[in-house]
Amino acid sequence: MTTHRIDDLLDIMARLRDRENGCPWDIEQTFATIAPHTVEEAHEVADAIVRADMAELKDELGDLLFQVVFHARMAEEEGAFDFADVVEAINDKMLRRHPHVFGDASIADADAQTASWEKIKAQERAAKGETDSSALAGVARGLGSLQRAVKLQKRAARVGFDWPTVEPIFDKLEEEADELKQAIDLKDGDNIEEELGDLLFVLTNLARKLDVDPDIALRRSNLKFEQRFRAMEALAAERKLDFPALDLEGQEVLYQTIKTR
Repeated sequence: MTTHRIDDLLDIMARLRDRENGCPWDIEQTFATIAPHTVEEAHEVADAIVRADMAELKDELGDLLFQVVFHARMAEEEGAFDFADVVEAINDKMLRRHPHVFGDASIADADAQTASWEKIKAQERAAKGETDSSALAGVARGLGSLQRAVKLQKRAARVGFDWPTVEPIFDKLEEEADELKQAIDLKDGDNIEEELGDLLFVLTNLARKLDVDPDIALRRSNLKFEQRFRAMEALAAERKLDFPALDLEGQEVLYQTIKTR
């Protein structure tokens, strides 16, 4: 079995992007066209983790690494930076942000490390000339909506803007649900969207307070629903039933049967 190293992958990428003898699809790609693929590969990594599929995780991590190589190659072609610069930058960043490991600083626990990390990030932003001093500064707008909501809430909580317990969050959920119902009754499309967003934001806050990653929780629910739905379709076929032709009550009987298995 041939053993490949990172340099081999860099060479493959260079060949794929070769203007004369490369792959037409790879040649025509840009940062903007590749970005959605990068996000997709990151999600596929997360999916493999949720499914605890280590073989798939290895494969998906390779796909994600290829995305990094792809972006680095395009940057190198523009004379901006190359893959070695990316590696150098992340090495410097990890050394800089872990002074308790690679320096003389002392960190009491994981919470203290998180606070230290954010303080160092703020110093880095200031060194770049960024003037945003808000507690919410630096929370990327390109994050997935659930992830960004959690980050915004965590930042707000660090300066005291947070519920002390989960109980008031349930009251807030009820309040937002009532406002959504009112918007639905009024058939106000814009307000329905806004109120539904508020409800999702509060649900995300509840997940944060319970130390649950809402994205992972939803991924698990998606997987559970998919497994049950597929099993329901299989049960219908086993019973020689035309699943799409069944009314909702008939489909629900099958679904409940699957749930109790």
